[in-house]
Amino acid sequence: MKYFLLTFLVVILLIVGTAGLRGRHTPGRPLEFFPDMVRQSKLKAQSPDKFFANGVSGQTQVAGTAPMGFGIPAHSAFSQLASESSGKAPESPERLRYTAGPDYYDTGKMGDQWGTGIPVEVTPELMERGRDRFMINCQVCHGGTGAGNGVTSKYGLNGIANYHDDKYLKMADGEIYDTITNGHNSMLGYGANLTVTERWAIVTYIRALQRSQLVKPEELPADERAALK
Repeated sequence: MKYFLLTFLVVILLIVGTAGLRGRHTPGRPLEFFPDMVRQSKLKAQSPDKFFANGVSGQTQVAGTAPMGFGIPAHSAFSQLASESSGKAPESPERLRYTAGPDYYDTGKMGDQWGTGIPVEVTPELMERGRDRFMINCQVCHGGTGAGNGVTSKYGLNGIANYHDDKYLKMADGEIYDTITNGHNSMLGYGANLTVTERWAIVTYIRALQRSQLVKPEELPADERAALK
């Protein structure tokens, strides 16, 4: 019994000695068993740094890049490409923004109902942008044709939408846009990764995928019908 009491007393003293003085101010560095990356090797703004030739930590932005979390600038490659094809001035940063307003363009809703229609001009460039963003962000789950047979379906992820099911063929454009923005069930939202225009570009591309799988032979151009035969 006395050994138990002695051991108990030693443990109490260790606890008090280690944690009991946490409220004291000291210039010394505290003991950290799990710092969780509180202190990192990083550069602070306007501080000197020997890594760069000019000795400055804050360097200018690399040409041709756009930081995430900001609207795509009007001179971006996407906007410039679209303007060259249409003969119009590049789309303003206001329209190439992340969700910022209550209108259909930003929310996918018309009043309290999901709306239908693409609120941006549908061009080959927009379609190509939608295909590019779809292949990067969506293909891994939904598959290249949108049939819900992407790589993740091979590893047990259930409930992946097959865009060719009747439910999604009839789903309003605005609801698909909202799903891309905010996610649904196990799917995370991409509102912080894709601009509003890019989300509508993906909606446009999904509609093209649906049409490509359900097109009737008589709707094809003559040369395509001949190739089928």
